This record gives sequence, structure tokens and C-alpha cells, in this order.
Amino acid sequence: MGPLTLLLLLPATGALLIAFVPPGRSDLIRRLAVAAAVGALVVGLALIVGFDYQTSGMQYAEKVQWNPRLGTYYALAIDGVSLSMVILAALLSLVALLASRGIRERTKGYYQLMLVLESAMLGVFMARDWALFYIFWELTLVPLFFLIDRWGGANRHGAALNFVLYTMGGSVFMLIALLVLFDAVPGHSFAMDHMIAGARELPAQTQVLIFLGFLIGFGVKMPIFPIHGWLPLADVQAPTPVTILLSGILQKMGAYGLIRAAFLLPDAAHALQGVLVGIALLSLIYGGLLAWRQTDLKAMIAYSSVGHMGVVLVGIAALNVAGLTGALMQMIAHGLVAATLFLLVGLLSERTHTQEIGHYSSLVQIMPRFAFFTVLAFVAAVGMPGTAGFIAEIHTLIGGFQVWGWLMLLLSLGVLISAAYALRTIGRLFTGPVRHQMRSVPDLRHIELVAAASLTAGTVLIGFFPAPVLRLTSATVAQLSSGF
Repeated sequence: MGPLTLLLLLPATGALLIAFVPPGRSDLIRRLAVAAAVGALVVGLALIVGFDYQTSGMQYAEKVQWNPRLGTYYALAIDGVSLSMVILAALLSLVALLASRGIRERTKGYYQLMLVLESAMLGVFMARDWALFYIFWELTLVPLFFLIDRWGGANRHGAALNFVLYTMGGSVFMLIALLVLFDAVPGHSFAMDHMIAGARELPAQTQVLIFLGFLIGFGVKMPIFPIHGWLPLADVQAPTPVTILLSGILQKMGAYGLIRAAFLLPDAAHALQGVLVGIALLSLIYGGLLAWRQTDLKAMIAYSSVGHMGVVLVGIAALNVAGLTGALMQMIAHGLVAATLFLLVGLLSERTHTQEIGHYSSLVQIMPRFAFFTVLAFVAAVGMPGTAGFIAEIHTLIGGFQVWGWLMLLLSLGVLISAAYALRTIGRLFTGPVRHQMRSVPDLRHIELVAAASLTAGTVLIGFFPAPVLRLTSATVAQLSSGF
């Protein structure tokens, strides 16, 4: 068994073991789930040890022919981009499980679904066969539907259905694009390497039509304007640990898929550069303005995610080294920051039973540890120097300026909008008189402190010492940009 298969099976094995635990043993169920997630994170980090930073190709490859007639393979491998996403997924899955102490009903099913979801997300980032990729992609829908529908808020049924309909609708376009591509390339194989060789020989017009199918399929998950409607409702209604994964990882799956699709169909990516940057800048400003208008903390963070993923799309659309580096760094930075914000806001909501910004004031006097990490998270969301977001945004700005020049002032405008609502929220939460009903709200507990500190440390360390992450991804990014 290879290390990637081991990584894939660890969470799934944890879910299987939990099936044999009596439902009343919640503590044992939780410990098994956390142990499986810790094991996955350890294996993910161990992959760095044997990873060759100078090689742009796939490493740790595992390939077994699955169906010769369909040309499908059980094929797993990682490069610098994949490995960074795998580690992010494993880390946030562990944080989400640590933040699940508030789940007290049907804990057995909850932790099983969370571990199945982790395996599916890891499979998306490691798959090297488009059929296998699609299976893992669709597999994420099943646990997410039940996690939102059974453990969500008051409008959880509508949120779960909305999420599934949006995502399945986008997946139909992606499936059609894959089938057309499968039929068009010689050899009729779903293996990614075979498809790359054949897809680049297709006429530009055919590439564009296929790429549009991928854009809709992956754009729903990112999400981009105007196919973002599922995100605010799902983020508000989903339980906090699920929201951490929705914004921290699920959105990155869409961006990751779009990067692979652009490399697969470079002529289409070039032809649609203007369309992509237009959608990106519109998403960036639109998401920021809607976040500014929100009074619900979770809704505000959800809409801000639309804007931040617009930065990712700008970097992808640039099709150069700086832009792609910025897109990847923004995926990592937003994953850490969004997870931190949803974790903290979710913990606050559990204590106060409200998410309205107007119901809070001067929490710094009551919850100083909470205030410290929340302010840091909002500062990181703006992309201040010393945080991972700054590294991402400066690379994206440079990459975009090389292609579109002063049009990138709109990206700066989006950053200013995000700074405005971040500072307003900090002021509303932590200044003013102490409200009587908030005086007894407890500060972060030990395990919550560990979760928040680990995410914040990642954001700050990457901001001050970005070289290890840039070194991990540089060879792969150089290869991807050379393809254009």
C-alpha cells in the first residue's frame, strides 16, 4: 500500500471503526474520529520529507488499471499544488473535529460523515484520473447534505437542498465536458496525462466549449458570481465545524479543478482570459459590497469568501507565474483565515445564541483571548503585511498588472472594501459599553484555544516566512505557467 492510499484510507477506516462503537459512547467516538484525523495529518506532513522540490512532475504515483474498456484507472499522485491542498484539508478536518464538542445528538453518524467527507476531499486533490476525480467530487455531496440537513440551523433543510441542487447542476456541466473530451481525444482514456496530450491538439473553438463546462462546474463550488447563491445560506445554516470545511476546503476544490482544467485546455484559457478576469473582479467587488451590508456575522464572512475567491480567479486568469502563485497562496491564506473566523464566530454564537453584530459590544473586556484571535483573523482577511493574505495579494496584483495593467486598481478597490467592513466589525464587537446580557459569556476554553492558535500561527508564519510554501509549489507553478 502506497502512502497516498494510506492517507485516503485513514479517515475512512476511522468511520468504519466508529460503526462498531455503541451510540452512547460519545467520548470514544470522538476520540476515534480525532485519532483518524491526526493520523491523516501526520501522513500528509510526512509526504514533505520525501518530496522533491525541484521536480515539477507528479510524485508518489500509484496507478492500477480500473476498467480497460472505459480507460479508467485508480491513479493517485501529487505535485506541489496537490500537496499543499492535501495538508490544508487534513489540518482543517482535524480543527473541525476538535470544534465539534457542541454536537451532542446523533454523534455516531455525525463523526462518520465528517470522516467520509475528509476522505472524499483528499481524493479530489490526489486523483490523477478524471473519472476517479469526478467520483470523489460527487462523493463530497452525500455527507455534506446530511451534515447540513440533520445538524444545521432552523432553515437547514432548505440550505441542504439548495447546496445539493447548485452543486449537482454544476457537476452536470463538468460531466458533459469530461465526456466530450473523452470522446474527442485519441485513445479514449480518462487518465489525466493521456487527456492532456490529446486535449491540446483540439481546435481552439472546441477547447473553449469544453472549458466553459468546466468553468460552470468548478465555478459553482468556488463560488463565482453569479452562481454563488448556495454559499451564504449553507454557511449560515450549517453547524460551525461543517462551515469550516465548506469555506476552508470545498471552495478550494473548485479553484484547484479550474487550475487543472486551464492547464488541460490552454488555448481556451487564453481565449477566455478577459471573461475570467471580468468575472473575478465582479465577484471581488460584489462579494465585498454584500459583506458590508450584512448584520449577521456568518453571512458577512460567507459573502467575503466570494470576494476572496475572486482574488484567486484573478490569479488563475493571469496565466503567469506571479498570478498562479498568488492564486495558490490565496487559496491557502483564505482557507486558514476563513476557518479561523467561522470557528470563532461559531463558538461565540453557541455561547450567546445570536449572530447579529448589533447584539455585541466591548467583548474585549469579557473575552480577551477571543478578541485577540478575532482581531488577528480580520486583519489577516484584509491581507495586511505579516499575514499570508498579503503574500497572496501582492503576487496576484503583480501577475494581473503584467497582463491588464491599471485595471488591477479594481482589485485594490476590493481590498479596500474588505478593510472597511473588517474594521467596522472589529469596532462593533470590541468597543462601547459592556452589555449586561454578555457579562457572563465564557472566554475560549483550552481545546478551542489550541484550534484557534494553530490556524492563526499558520497564517502569521506564512506571512513572515513564505519561502517554504513558495519553494514547495514553485516548480509546479512554473510548469503550469509554461503550458500557456
